[in-house]
Amino acid sequence: MIAGKKVVVVMPAYNAARTLRRTYEEVMAQGVVDLVILVDDASADETVAIGRTLPRTKVHVHERNRGYGANQKTCYRLALEEGADIVVMCHPDYQYTPKLIPAMADLIACGLYHCVLGSRILGGYALKGGMPPWKYAANRFLTFVENLLMGAKLSEYHTGYRAFSRELLLALPLEENSDDFVFDNQMLAQILWLGYTIAEVSCPTKYFPEASSINLPRSVKYGFGCLRTALLFRLNRMGVLRSPLFYGTGRRPYHGLVSS
Repeated sequence: MIAGKKVVVVMPAYNAARTLRRTYEEVMAQGVVDLVILVDDASADETVAIGRTLPRTKVHVHERNRGYGANQKTCYRLALEEGADIVVMCHPDYQYTPKLIPAMADLIACGLYHCVLGSRILGGYALKGGMPPWKYAANRFLTFVENLLMGAKLSEYHTGYRAFSRELLLALPLEENSDDFVFDNQMLAQILWLGYTIAEVSCPTKYFPEASSINLPRSVKYGFGCLRTALLFRLNRMGVLRSPLFYGTGRRPYHGLVSS
């Protein structure tokens, strides 16, 4: 706990057997995490078996592969059901260091922010950590366009290291989002739509064979999905469209629990 608030780490997993235990041990070593929720998206390796041996860990298994976005939907639903006040998503592939969990959670616990991102771009860690140059260039281009269309000033939209308050997760219409990788981007667009400020902390990252990564065709699909999300945001702000991403299935503005 931090400041009396329950901290739950969620891990969306797919074939993470080689790095899961190492990630978990560093997560729990931070001394602030009350529970880990591991959601396995029909892995073909020993991810589930290893997860079930880890103390203070609840394992949920998708019977079929439903996608990264669908995995996160399950993660956040289960965390809220467990009474989480602060939810931190940390991938079990050990690409992002769990040592930042206390800092990210504390920014939420003290009431300063409802969303905190671990940025690979701040501090120049992306290329230092081994991010392929083409991915770095795509990240910078997409982020520039997204900031332009959504009126934000984030260093990146594409990190998988994120922390959220309970209030914010309850406010977001996450079921309207994709079950694929663009879920991440749609979620940030919804947060900005509701008027929340997103904080960022500089995050060292590692790229190595065991770390998860999407291939070039899926990266291209993701990139176009991000551009589409940003354009939808702008067109909805202008009143030209009424997308369910921002207005819900009832086509009315989704205001949620916007913090004053």
